[in-house]
Amino acid sequence: MALTVGFDLDMTLIDSRPGIRACYQALSERTGTYIDADLAVTRLGPPLAEELVNWFPAEEVAAVADLYRAMYPAIAITATPAMTGAREAIAAVREAGGRAIVVTAKYEPNAKLHLAHLRIEPDAVIGDLWAEQKAQALREHDAGVYVGDHVGDVRGARTAGALAVAVATGPCSAAELRAAGADVVLTDLTEFPRWLSDYRPARA
Repeated sequence: MALTVGFDLDMTLIDSRPGIRACYQALSERTGTYIDADLAVTRLGPPLAEELVNWFPAEEVAAVADLYRAMYPAIAITATPAMTGAREAIAAVREAGGRAIVVTAKYEPNAKLHLAHLRIEPDAVIGDLWAEQKAQALREHDAGVYVGDHVGDVRGARTAGALAVAVATGPCSAAELRAAGADVVLTDLTEFPRWLSDYRPARA
């Protein structure tokens, strides 16, 4: 069977910090509520609601999240670059005869806007899944490998029975990723094509 590799989005394939920072700043201005946008972008990975609850009463979080998601496309998409090595990582999977999918906690329509803007074209994009929930999509697509930057991504891979490949490009250090159970820890995605080329023959 062809190998399917799943990738996380924020801080794995895209550097979403500039766009998210700008969106939080705009949200703060719109709502009149203080948000430390610089702090918020140091802990990307978990669902939006888990960050908003630090700044808004719990009963307001759902409505504020909807507002944030509505504001997001006009503010965050063009401000967000691809991570170094992202396109090459997707290409390496394709060159190996495999499929590349994106499984992310980000709101799926906005995830797709990011990828379209950056001309990164995975075989499927599944949003709104965090940590162990990601196993649902990984199993559905028979993913044998999942690549992410957060300990939550490692947990998702392990729950799905997929190889957990971590990149130390997000909020979690290499040591934290290893401690969470990552099978492989890479400095960034520029190391992924070589790793994959070694992994495929070993797997075969």
